Amino acid sequence: MERTSLIHWMLTTAGVIIFVAGPMLHAQEPAPESSSKPSEAPPPKKPDAKKKPDSATQNAPDQPTWDPLRAEKDLEVGQYYMRKGDIDAAIDRFQDATTAKPGYAIPFRYLGDAQEKKGLRKQAIASYSRYLDLYPHAEDGDKIRKKIDKLRSDVERKKK
Repeated sequence: MERTSLIHWMLTTAGVIIFVAGPMLHAQEPAPESSSKPSEAPPPKKPDAKKKPDSATQNAPDQPTWDPLRAEKDLEVGQYYMRKGDIDAAIDRFQDATTAKPGYAIPFRYLGDAQEKKGLRKQAIASYSRYLDLYPHAEDGDKIRKKIDKLRSDVERKKK
C-alpha cells in the first residue's frame, strides 16, 4: 500500500502557524482479503447446573411500592374498566392502587364494589371493612355496613 503524508497549515488569529501532519490513505484502497477458510467459532457454552440464574430482576419490583400518583392513576383506569364491564381488569387496578398507597381508603371501596360484582363475597367483605377502618366517618359508611351485613349473610347461607 502506498501512503502519503498530508500537511495542513492553519493560521490562527494570533498569527501562529500550526502544522498538522499525519498519514493519509489513498481513496478507494481495496480492503484486505479474508481467507477462504471460515473462522471457527467456539461452541456455545452450556449453562452451569450448579450456578443459579441471575435473580436480580426477579427480586426487584417493577414499580415502587409507595407511589400516590400511580394510585390515583390506577383508580382512574380501574373506574374506566368498571364502566366497560371488565371487572377482572378493574380489580387488578384497584389492587395496584391499594399497594401504591396502602393507607388510602378509596381504592378499598372501589375494590369491594368490583369484588362484589364478580361474586367474590369474602374478599369484598375484607375490602369494605378495610375501607371503613381507614375512613370510619365515611359519608357512605352506613351504606357500606349494610353491604357488609348482606354479604356476610350470603356467605353464611352459602355454607349451609
